[in-house]
Amino acid sequence: MPEGLEAEIYRRSALKGVGRTIAAVEIDEFQAEAPDIAGVLPGLVVTGARRRGKLVLLDLGQGKDVVVLGLHFGMTGRLIVDGHSAIDELEYASGRDQPTWNRLVITFDDGGVMRVNDPRRLARFTLDPDEDRLGPDLLAVSRDELAAALGRRRRAIKAVLLDQTVIAGLGNLLVDEVLWRSGIAPARRSDEVSDDEIGVLHREMTTTLEVLLERGGSHRGVISPEVRSSQPACPRCGGGLTRDQVGGRTTIWCPRHQI
Repeated sequence: MPEGLEAEIYRRSALKGVGRTIAAVEIDEFQAEAPDIAGVLPGLVVTGARRRGKLVLLDLGQGKDVVVLGLHFGMTGRLIVDGHSAIDELEYASGRDQPTWNRLVITFDDGGVMRVNDPRRLARFTLDPDEDRLGPDLLAVSRDELAAALGRRRRAIKAVLLDQTVIAGLGNLLVDEVLWRSGIAPARRSDEVSDDEIGVLHREMTTTLEVLLERGGSHRGVISPEVRSSQPACPRCGGGLTRDQVGGRTTIWCPRHQI
């Protein structure tokens, strides 16, 4: 967390910066590209706010002088624009807004401010990030793209779906939710999933992402953080939910109906 849905909410908030000129930049000293970012951005106009997977991309400048600033929020980063946080609470993060947690502060010439506030220093900022290394975006991936990606790999389907070069933006909460809704066991090899099951998976992925985006984020699903911590009966079939490690990630699933 934040996953692709949270990044989309941040992107929409970042649109408030479009058309504004950057006057000054302060950046956490632990950021490897801090000198470049702090030196390059002042004087540039924000011309766009895009997203690819979990990465929010700010287009800056015009013509040949275009620079792209990539914002990756790690586990606990929040975007705050003109004092307004697009998401008040994140799983695994404090909802407090401590000035000492500011990792990037962009001040506009009109006095407004865009900040990334992150208590754990996991957020990362880069100039002109390599967007080509990412797979199709979670909100745009087609059924054919999904089928091709799963069929080419022989790993657990959960591990494949978490691979950002396969589909950009899916994270642990979303993958558990989508697989639970699709009735597919997370450890099943991706190349063994049938064509019919891929159709179900794509449909459930599309529907789930739309619903959870409207609700406010990845943590609003049936397999929510509360359910993950308490491990009650499966809301669908009544069987016991199980906690396992799949692809190195904590995984909540139902052995009764996920096959």
